[in-house]
Formats: sequence, structure tokens, C-alpha cells
Amino acid sequence: MKTAQADSNCSFPDVTVSKTTLLNEGDSEAKRLEVLDYFHKSFDLYESLFECLVDDDAYYARANPLRHPLIFYYGHTAVFFVNKLNVAQFIDERIDPSLESSLAIGVDEMSWDDLNENHYDWPTPARVKAYRDKTRELVDNFIRTCDVSLPITWDDPLWIVMMGIEHERIHLETSSVLIRELPLASVKPHPIWSQICRTHGEAPENRLLPVKGGNITLGKSKDDPLYGWDVEYGEQSETVDDFEASQCLVSNGEWLTFMEAGGYQTQSYWSDEGWRWVQYQNAEMPVFWVRQNDEYRYRAMLEVIDMPWDWPVDICYLEAKAFCEWKSEQTGRHIRMPTEAEWYALRNTVDTDQPYWNHAPGNINLEFFASSCPVNRHAFDGGFYDVIGNVWQWTESPVDALEGYEVHPAYDDFSTPTFDGKHNLFKGGCWISTGNYAIRDARYAFRRHFYQHSGLRYVAGNPLPEPKMNVYETDSMVAQYIEFHYGDTYFDVPNFPVACIAEVAKHLNGRDVERALDIGCATGRSSFELAKLARHVDALDFSARLIVCPSALQSDGLQRYAIQDEGEIVSFKEVRMDELGYADVADRVNFMQGDACNLPEKFTDYDVVFAGNLIDRLYEPETFLNLIKGRIRPGGLLVITSPYTWLEDFTERDKWLGGFKANTGENYTTLEGIRDALQPEFSSAAKPVDVPFVIRETRRKFQHTVAELSVWVKN
Repeated sequence: MKTAQADSNCSFPDVTVSKTTLLNEGDSEAKRLEVLDYFHKSFDLYESLFECLVDDDAYYARANPLRHPLIFYYGHTAVFFVNKLNVAQFIDERIDPSLESSLAIGVDEMSWDDLNENHYDWPTPARVKAYRDKTRELVDNFIRTCDVSLPITWDDPLWIVMMGIEHERIHLETSSVLIRELPLASVKPHPIWSQICRTHGEAPENRLLPVKGGNITLGKSKDDPLYGWDVEYGEQSETVDDFEASQCLVSNGEWLTFMEAGGYQTQSYWSDEGWRWVQYQNAEMPVFWVRQNDEYRYRAMLEVIDMPWDWPVDICYLEAKAFCEWKSEQTGRHIRMPTEAEWYALRNTVDTDQPYWNHAPGNINLEFFASSCPVNRHAFDGGFYDVIGNVWQWTESPVDALEGYEVHPAYDDFSTPTFDGKHNLFKGGCWISTGNYAIRDARYAFRRHFYQHSGLRYVAGNPLPEPKMNVYETDSMVAQYIEFHYGDTYFDVPNFPVACIAEVAKHLNGRDVERALDIGCATGRSSFELAKLARHVDALDFSARLIVCPSALQSDGLQRYAIQDEGEIVSFKEVRMDELGYADVADRVNFMQGDACNLPEKFTDYDVVFAGNLIDRLYEPETFLNLIKGRIRPGGLLVITSPYTWLEDFTERDKWLGGFKANTGENYTTLEGIRDALQPEFSSAAKPVDVPFVIRETRRKFQHTVAELSVWVKN
């Protein structure tokens, strides 16, 4: 691999070039000092960024109307240390509770068409600086005195410190973008941040080069020696076809040809979302291009320079997508951005990673410039340039969790809010990417209109299917049912659907079952259990929302959901088909929406019908029983469970099957009502049994109920 050397006119102070630490090797006390040094260098570097602001007013200027002013980010990274050490219960002290609340949240950029007009009473820069000084002292003391053992895992004190450090290095980059968006009058030269590349020229010709595909594995294991965010852990394998990728990142010069072809004026190049953005922004050129005296110039972080046509263009995903559509039209080929897996196929040609390299192989980790540089400067194997570094490379892949994903309890909203199909991954890092940002397995995603130091490498490959997101189910009712069917057991009460179908199996005595019906299947656990006994199962529920879960388990093998702990606090969970043991029988189940009191004729000829906790929720329960009698084969079973909780919200009083005084003045139970409705076609197969169940409402509130299970055989 070829590696370029730093320009002779670029000499960063030592504070800029530092590498994330290995967490699994060395002496514990030496590791403590290493983390301490990493913390102070990160804190110093971040503060140096804000030295670029000319005065206090610049802290409050809205560089981007969709993001907070810089005063928020100046304090945000410091309060993060204190808040997370408290959440993890490693400390119980506060420095300034007011700041630790007001500067804690609100980082993810709002949608470009959903402005946040809330008023904030921002603190002064002096107050925030004083807070940062106290935070530095607190964290310094914590590192010096906390327990340290190797390897450092995500339950350890130093893991939370590393979380704070890497979080600050994220905002080193995102804050540099906001400074780059400020008016020039708000910024001033700086010993570190003015050291931009001074070399530029004509844009090189870009061309497509071959990339070998193959089986690509994404993700890393928990014993990886580098700190990682929760979204990086897990594993996912994909088969990547051979494809071609552009030799260089798209340069400013190459972008100019798109503009001259009417790129920003031609709606057909843009997605619907992209065209709305163009109109909203009145976009005519990239955000960091400046039009002066009928010439295009370029905004670096602290100055405007002559247009570096051979530097990479800085664009959002929506612009990159439009460029690819135009390029497809020009070339007659399918041009698009790479997927995450395709980027890995290209990245696999690089045999080193931060922190293992002696010197960065590309314009990354602040080892070269405080800016981009020519796209043909840093060469890699295969004839490519800038496989990593210079600017981020947008991908076609919306971020999603990998198989085995777990939420870190100290930062449960780092990743999950982005699993919405609206945040796309970009890969490879940029000139200011340091720490975790600069490693191979980094997985960062931003909204598609987000401005970052991000650009484009395009590929020629096969068209992609529509991305399929496995987002978290957050509907509280649906999530409760998923937990009830597939989640933890509570107070030693067995899983209810599993226990019910186990009772059904006892009455079958191993006999052959061709067809079964699960009516009122909810989220489908009983349906999958029935599939172990029957060759075909129809599973119906009146609620389409509920059957989305088992359908997702069938198609994707995975369902994520969020259950309430208390108030607005939730826990994130997932269930997997392979762990449930249904992989071999899942295709026997046909999930559909249906009304138990109005079943179409096709639902007939069953050996077993299971009606779990359904009868007392029907608007006409007797109609259901009369209908279902004709849908069961002679000798077939009707199994009914219910706690008999009759409510007029569901069933009018005169339609209750039982639970009232009969005309004789005697109690008339629901079991008696079911018996009378089923006779003479059905007889009781055995004495009813009690089946208890527990429904979790919150972490501290549960419903404990006992259903009665009765089995009826068709005469």
C-alpha cells in the first residue's frame, strides 16, 4: 500500500495526533495513565476548536438553523461525562445540575422541514468554561482513583470514561462543521485549525475500477480491543457481487459538470425527499461553495480560498443521490453509492487500522491538514485513492442494528433513534476524524440532508432492493403483547402461550394434525407452538398491528421492541426466530387479519382450534361459537382460555355468555354458557385447568391473572 507524506508546511502540535487506546493489553496502572493522557488531549483539542470564535456573540450565532448554537456543544461534551458517570452509578455528585440538564440533549439535527423554534436561555461562555474546568478535575480524579482491570469491558468504570472521550471526539468533528458554516466575521485564524492544505489544481479524470466481491462480515465482537458504540457490535454476513467503484472521490471539478448540466434544476434527478429539500433550501450549489464576482470559491473552516477543483466536494446524501441519477443517465449504467458491505469490500484492501498504524495512510486522524486535500494525493492498493480519509463517503445503507445488537444501559438512546430508515451510514472518515471515528468498524449515520465533511465515491453495480428496516416496535400495547409472548417470565409463572399449547398437546396424544386455527393469535407465539403439532396453521387476529410482529419474525427472523420501565424511560429488547426454535416450522403458519365473529368460509376443516383469551373480548361471543362449530372436523378439538373478564367496553351486557345471575336466581358461569352454546355438537374432553399468566406493564407494575382452559371435542 502506498502512503503519502505530510506537507512540509503542515506541522500540527502534538495535541492533535493521538490514537484511541487498546483496552485488553498491558499493565493496569500503565493503562490508567494512558487513558488519563487520552482524556486530557481530547479535552484540550476540543477546547482549542472554540478558540476559533472571535467573541462571545459567536457562541450564540445559529450557524445552522436546524441545530443548536455552538454554546450548547461547548458545554454538552462536559456534562456528558458527569451525567454518564452518574447514570452508571460510579459517582453520585453533580457540578451544576442546571447545566447538566439544559446541555444534555438535543443533538440530533431536526428535520429540515420541521424547525424547532423553542427558546433556550443559554449560559455564558465563561460559565461553561468554568464548568468544563471542574469537569476536567472531576474526571481526572476519577481516572486516578477508580478500579482498573484488564480487559476493560463495557461494565467497567474506564469504559464510561472512554465513552465520554469518544463522544467528545464525535463533537470535535460535528462542531467543526458548524464553525465552517458561521460567517467569516465570527471566526479567526488559529495555530491548529488554520493549517489547511495549500495545494490544489485541476480536477483529475475519474474512472471506474474493479472491486472483488465475496462474503463480507460486518460488525465486531464484545472482546474487540477497541472501544465501540453499541451499534458496532454483532455480526451480519452479506454476499457482495463484483462491482466497479470510482478511482477517486468526486471532486469539486467533477461536481461542476453536474451543475452545468442543470443538476439542481432538474427534478428527475432527485428523490421526492431530495427535491423538497432543494426547494426549501433554494439549493444551487454545495453548501461550502461561495459565489464571488461570478466565480466559485471554497469555504474552508476559517477562510475562503480559491476553488480547489481537485479537492473532494462536500455534499449531503440527497445531493449524492441526485448526482448518481445524473451519472446513470450520462453513462447508460446503473450508478449509485456503495452499500455498507460494498465499502467494506473496498476497505479490506487496507491492511491497517487506527491505532495500529505508525502514520495515517490517508488524510485522517488530523495527521495531515485541517482541511481536505487533492483527491489523487493518497493512493491505496488497487489504484484507488482515499479509501479512508479526506471526506466521509455516503452509502446507500440506512443504519440498522446488527444481529446480536444490545443497547448499552448508560447510553440507551445513542443508536436506537436512528433505526428509522431516515439516517444513512457514511464510511471511511474525513480529515478531522479521530478516535473511534477513524477505525474500520465505526458505524455512523446522519440524516440525509445533514452537512458534514462528507462526499461521494460512486459505484457501478446491480440495482438494490428497497431497504427493509427492522425498527423498534414502540406502540405500548403491541410491545406489551410481544413481551407477554416472547419476553422474560416473571414471578416464576411459565410462558402462557407455551403452557396453553402444551395442554393442547396432551389431548392430542400424538395423533396426526393436518390443520389448526389460532383465532385471536395476537403476536403469534401460540401459533408457532401449534406449528410444532400441525402441518398448517391459520393464525388470525382482529388487530393488524399485532400480527406485524410474527410476520416480521417469519420474514426477517427478528423483532425489536421497546418496553416501558417508568414514565418515558424504556428498555430495548429483541426476539429472534432461531433462538425461539421455530425456524423449521415457521413457514407452516399463515398470519392474517380476521374477525372471529365473521370468519370467511375458507377458514374451515380444522383438527384443532385454539381461542386464547378471546371469548370475553368478542362483540358477539355466541355468534363465534355457533360459527366455529361448523369449522371443526369430527373428533377435532376446540380449546378456549379466558379469565372471563366481561366488560361492556367489548361486549354488550345482553351478549355475555356468563358471569351473571340466571333467571332462576342462581349464578351462571361462563363455562356453563360455553357448554350450553356448544351442545349437542361438542362435549367436554376433560375437567378445565387453570393457566396463570403475568403481563408486564412497567418495570414495577404487573398484571397477574389466571385463565381457565377448557377443551371441547366434536362428537
